[in-house]
Amino acid sequence: MFEKIQKIRRDLHEIPELELDLPQTMAYLTNELKQLPCQLEFPMHSAILAFFNNDCEKTVAFRSDMDALPVEEKTNVSYQSKHKGIMHACGHDGHMTILLGFAHHLATYFHTLDHNVLLIFQPGEENPGGARLLVEAGILEKYHVCCIYGMHLWPELAAGSIATRKKSMMARSSEINIDIQGKSAHAAKYQEGCDALEIACRYLCDLYEMEEKISPSEYRLLRFGVFQSGTIRNVVSDHTRLEGTIRACTDETFAYMRSQLEKIAEKYAPATFSFSYSEGYPALINDKKLVDQAAAVLPDLLLLKEPQLITEDFSWYLQRIPGVFFFLGTGTNIPLHNDHFDFDEHILLKGIEAFVSLSKQPIADQ
Repeated sequence: MFEKIQKIRRDLHEIPELELDLPQTMAYLTNELKQLPCQLEFPMHSAILAFFNNDCEKTVAFRSDMDALPVEEKTNVSYQSKHKGIMHACGHDGHMTILLGFAHHLATYFHTLDHNVLLIFQPGEENPGGARLLVEAGILEKYHVCCIYGMHLWPELAAGSIATRKKSMMARSSEINIDIQGKSAHAAKYQEGCDALEIACRYLCDLYEMEEKISPSEYRLLRFGVFQSGTIRNVVSDHTRLEGTIRACTDETFAYMRSQLEKIAEKYAPATFSFSYSEGYPALINDKKLVDQAAAVLPDLLLLKEPQLITEDFSWYLQRIPGVFFFLGTGTNIPLHNDHFDFDEHILLKGIEAFVSLSKQPIADQ
């Protein structure tokens, strides 16, 4: 079994594709799945649903993302990406392999379950958020999905270990662009102008002070990585641009920080501020009851003490139905999105085993 799993992962690793355009990945997965006793559906471009129909009232779903990243691979392994400038640097090749390996196991016993099983191969996790598109396409209702599970490779955990967290696990996010308009003037007569650079400096310090006063129990983040201002050394800048990110694990904290961005700006009149925000992904909130049930069938399951302030579009499914998202340790400490990202494929067997165990839980327990 391991040899097949390893081959699938390496085959997929060689053909990374971006966002919602995944023709080679689609062809590979479809060829594998059509050999199994499942119904295939393609609800949107580059998405595959594999439905193991047991003629039951309810369905349990499992999801894998499919897309890669615009990263030039530097691993120099024999199965390195064949697509220049594109790499599976976030482990989605491993996620697809887990779900495909699980499908092969599922084919041998799904008829003994008291529910159906839906496997979701989803494009566009990195961008633009394929989970939302599939939810809006109505797949959860069509297949009567009552709960959903997902998994992500995680470099900071020991190889093969599986972890999750009750309730808040990953953050809600939004990108922020702030333009501050002042008035230019010669530095020798700066009082005649409105210094957008100085205002931006003071404003940024105010924002960080505001964020630091929020209770430590409220997991959140407000940071800016871009600060652009001015055109010449002896002229007061009339425009400053800040670009950053806001993240929180509750909608209340998120809304508070966002409101403070604009409220604090009011003290810096006559400079004018304009704000733009990306919608981002919702916070990923696991279902407490399902986490407890998962712990009963996954005896080595680790419960994380703190959420991660990064995002995952699996959260869109959890806006509609209960579910649990897991981390699967690679033990490498090679960061996600790194051009040297790689892992030992033996860990994928642990992910498959976990999905098998979860799928065998009676629906009454879901």
